[in-house]
Amino acid sequence: MDDAFRLADEIGPAKITQVYNPAVGLKGVLVVDNVAIGPSIGGLRIALDVSTEECARLARAMTLKSAAAGLAHGGGKSVICADPKMPLADKERLVRAFACALRHMEDYIFGPDMGTDETCMAWIKDEIGRAVGLPREFGGIPLDEIGATGWGMRHATEVALQFRDFRMEGARVAVQGFGAVGKHAARFLAAEGAILVAAADSCGTIHNPHGIDVTELMRIKAAGATVCDYPRGKKLDRDAIIDIECDIWIPAARPDVIHERNAGRLKTRLVMEGANIPITRGAERLLQQSGVLCVPDFIANAGGVICAAAEYRGASQSDALALIEEKLRANTEAVLKRAADTGKLPREAALALAAERVTAAMKLRRWSLYQ
Repeated sequence: MDDAFRLADEIGPAKITQVYNPAVGLKGVLVVDNVAIGPSIGGLRIALDVSTEECARLARAMTLKSAAAGLAHGGGKSVICADPKMPLADKERLVRAFACALRHMEDYIFGPDMGTDETCMAWIKDEIGRAVGLPREFGGIPLDEIGATGWGMRHATEVALQFRDFRMEGARVAVQGFGAVGKHAARFLAAEGAILVAAADSCGTIHNPHGIDVTELMRIKAAGATVCDYPRGKKLDRDAIIDIECDIWIPAARPDVIHERNAGRLKTRLVMEGANIPITRGAERLLQQSGVLCVPDFIANAGGVICAAAEYRGASQSDALALIEEKLRANTEAVLKRAADTGKLPREAALALAAERVTAAMKLRRWSLYQ
């Protein structure tokens, strides 16, 4: 808990709730970072090694993401400390118990994240009626199925390329984390002429400088296999994805995969941050000094939360996709132009943009909102 409070500032966190139920083996944390603009939206993550501090950092990323996207929502995050690959019946028991424990936390809306999906959101909806990223059967817009975050990344990448010296057509792409975000980002970029040359998951990396068939690789992953089961390419260990020469590098897995000690290994020209907090601030600075443009997470990967907010208000899938395109293109251009004009890191420009919106909203609220 102390580590999470060490990160506290004038924005948040507003609430930190730890959940423990030994009867079902449940240990979890909810961090509501800021709700000045509106109720918080944030994913439920299941992982064995997520700390309260990391949950707080992820919740802050959601605050910034919602604010930067101009949504009427704040940021939150929740985690269950468990194996995401547990039997489905065990996962259902934990997710339902966690939702029930947080039934009265009405300033937090659950969404899917690593280790959870539309089915998990349906369980939560059934228990407490407060979730987004729901299955179609529940009237939702299944974020992972349609690739909402990847759709947004495609548009953010197109705008970012206006600040680079190469085009999408023929651009070589490497994806670290070929899951819900990474696979769809690769799919949408490939549809615009980019070439996937490498992909990694928890089991390893597949590399083919002549190109990887994204549709075939997605089919292999959907069957429960790994990227290394792709038949044409060199099989490497999972961290080898950092060393692959490419034009666009997409981190779409865990936090802090690129840091000051390994940033020099990246051989790319553009980093589009598909995961939340995948690169440390120091590493982003080192990359900028070497001529690499990094589009920060809460700008590049905001498609999911935009879709979730649209679903929460009853929008259709087509309306949500159009909104993602509109907001991602406008926000990416605004941030990169501001960074270019001021000489700041894109993250610093994005933070300033988001913080201005949050603090302006906080000035209009009663402090009792945060009690």
